[in-house]
Amino acid sequence: MIPTGAKSIPRIESIRIRNYRALHDLELTDLTPLTVFLGPNGSGKSTIFDVFAFLSECFTVGLRKAWDRRNRFRELRSRGAQGPIEFELKYRETRDSALMTYFLSVTEDARGPVVSQEWLQWRRGQTGKPFRFLDFHNGEGPVYAGELPDRTTERIEEVLSSPDALAVNTLGQLARHPRVSALREFIIGWHLSYLSADNTRGIPESGPQERLSEIGDNLPNVIQFLGEQHPDRLRFILDRLSRRVPRLESVNTEIMADGRLLLQVKDAPFERPIMAKFVSDGTLKMLAYLTLLHDPIPPRLVGIEEPENQLHPRLLQELAEECRNASAATQLMVTTHSPFFVNGLKPTELWVLYRDEAGFTQAKRAADMPHINTLIANGALLGDLWMENAFEFGDPLTNAGGMRRRTGTL
Repeated sequence: MIPTGAKSIPRIESIRIRNYRALHDLELTDLTPLTVFLGPNGSGKSTIFDVFAFLSECFTVGLRKAWDRRNRFRELRSRGAQGPIEFELKYRETRDSALMTYFLSVTEDARGPVVSQEWLQWRRGQTGKPFRFLDFHNGEGPVYAGELPDRTTERIEEVLSSPDALAVNTLGQLARHPRVSALREFIIGWHLSYLSADNTRGIPESGPQERLSEIGDNLPNVIQFLGEQHPDRLRFILDRLSRRVPRLESVNTEIMADGRLLLQVKDAPFERPIMAKFVSDGTLKMLAYLTLLHDPIPPRLVGIEEPENQLHPRLLQELAEECRNASAATQLMVTTHSPFFVNGLKPTELWVLYRDEAGFTQAKRAADMPHINTLIANGALLGDLWMENAFEFGDPLTNAGGMRRRTGTL
């Protein structure tokens, strides 16, 4: 089920990251609505995922807290690297809108993190010259107001109150800067998921909640909300779930005497439902993912880390299809090391990661590797090709990286 207005959602087209842990200088271009990062343990998947978490936290809880949570510059900056940590994000507010570029550079002084440079520009049309309508250095700079900011609109000089304040986050709260506001709302709307079945087994306080939390501990509240406000969507989710869980008949919530909310699952052969704490990990995990992917008002971007955990391998290829369907209404970023999940992907959707000889993460799209498109056209599956070491690099049995030599080793 695709929400109305799905064509107008923002999309990230590329991102470049410098000096962020193992991402010394990594650029990912032409990102698809569903983008999956694959690699062996230690290849950098979680670090890429954490980039989106870090940026999101900078806008929701502030740069200083996001910085401190990661043990500051000492642990964040790439080993042996000099200079600031930098992010460059290219995106479109809608499918047909102008290309926007957001740049953020962060360093540190004795008092904490410092936004050394932050700018936002756009290019209207395919051949137009980019115009930087927000350009801040060390907390001060110009910003051009208006719906279509350019050199003819009002130029305002601003000074931020703190060296760790983000100009986009601060000025994006003002109605006179709609393009800045759009970026702020986009990033605040990201949802990063760290679901586990154990977290969904709790009995929270009763009360409908619109969106699943990062760890999924409010799943009963979201089921309650869907049942009350979007019963058709809940029926759709349960129908999808029943195709993957044999004999599942219904999922419902019950308010207990003490005001807590009990999630119950009923199988067709039995009269009484069972409490969530006795339901299988896979059933709860799949229910949580379907609830997230078929949110009636989905987040602007959804990140899912290693969805294969606690799910039967045969369910993973279908979960990849669910992710692709959901990507019509939100952009999805997924990390995995499951060949079963990868079997459900297209070569353009998959980025393969490895560590180079210096220890830094490198990435290449599967579609850009020799012979992969031909093999897929002849019926091969991406996950099987990975396990057979048919990729240019990223052997699942090795931690390090490097290009595959003629002998087939890494």
